[in-house]
Amino acid sequence: MNFAPLPSVDVAAVQSDGFVLDVREDNEWAAGHVEGALHIPMSDFVARFGELTEAADDGRRVHVMCRVGGRSAQVTQYLVQQGIDAVNIDGGMLAWDGAGRPMVTDGGDPAFVL
Repeated sequence: MNFAPLPSVDVAAVQSDGFVLDVREDNEWAAGHVEGALHIPMSDFVARFGELTEAADDGRRVHVMCRVGGRSAQVTQYLVQQGIDAVNIDGGMLAWDGAGRPMVTDGGDPAFVL
């Protein structure tokens, strides 16, 4: 079989208004996340898939994020198979933080990557 390479982008390629899907668990999200991101933990993803398709129904690209890129790669692969324009963010939140990209918390505490 011929598998297409997984579409992925560097954190610098994600526009400030880009659509980010964060598939990390609740405790990771609470520590720090991209402002405006949609949070659906990978463990809930199939059950909550409709939330994503509703949020992405305008056809914009979905940038999938986890801590380092493993879980997001699996979700990206699934989304691509469903015909959704999705890309994996290389290096995940660790790369995002390392690049100095902004992060927030829901409670206003300093954001960090768990």
